[in-house]
Amino acid sequence: MDSTRSSVTVTGPVVVGTDGSDHATRAVRWAAGEAAARSRPLRIVYATGTSHGGLYLSREDIQRIDGLAEGVLEEAAALVRRLAPGVPVTTAVCENETTACLLGEAGSDATIVVGSRGRGGFTFLLVGSDSLRVAARSQVPVVVVPGGEDREPAGVVLAAVRDERDEETLCVAAALAAREGVSLRVLSTWVLLENVGSMATMFDGVDRLAADRATATARLVAPVRKDFPDLTVTEHVVRAGSVPEVLVAATADADLIVIGSRRRSHPVGSPLGRVTHAVLHHAHCPVVLVPNP
Repeated sequence: MDSTRSSVTVTGPVVVGTDGSDHATRAVRWAAGEAAARSRPLRIVYATGTSHGGLYLSREDIQRIDGLAEGVLEEAAALVRRLAPGVPVTTAVCENETTACLLGEAGSDATIVVGSRGRGGFTFLLVGSDSLRVAARSQVPVVVVPGGEDREPAGVVLAAVRDERDEETLCVAAALAAREGVSLRVLSTWVLLENVGSMATMFDGVDRLAADRATATARLVAPVRKDFPDLTVTEHVVRAGSVPEVLVAATADADLIVIGSRRRSHPVGSPLGRVTHAVLHHAHCPVVLVPNP
């Protein structure tokens, strides 16, 4: 792939957060495989948050917390060495909160991996607040690994695209699919009522709108086909009543979904866009969030 097409890299080191929970352990397992695929080191981080509780915690309390963290990290590192013995693995106990720890460790070229929930999450929340904050603030790719049982590989990387702002997303998805030797499915969804201004145009212009979206998607995909001539790429343009519903359903037959982490410009509600937020909560496969330029 032409490196000038994308400023986002998925070839750097991998940073994963853990707290010893089942969700975090799934993230560590996924991160180990990803680091092995990249032939890059893996950094495992435990965020204790003790810097914010310094006024209420004794020295002995902090030492006990740090000792617990070290034990969790030792177990995680041992798991990585069993799963991916060639991966250089290091660990870190960080006294800050989770988001600050992971963003600080990632720097400008790593990929961050988190589980969908940790020990502090409420059971009714499908994605915990820590994972959402990391996804919302990161300037590097973030992978959110869902809970649940392991699935058989589907042999598909799914890219959710809408317009030219998703060029980075598509480049990342193509690079991952090519590396794994699987196909790339490009899915573009549109809602009719977002594209029409009257009932008359609703019925007269549906075919034109569908054709325009198909043309725009083909134009977006063309550079990927050129850069990856051996990659099987399929395009699917879908009219949807609910964009999140279509994307989530498509993840049932994919190994990954790659989506741009579009963020809202106003401070009210979730900092992530509605579609991104829904996919994070309900996807059947790991979600790769690509920071939009």
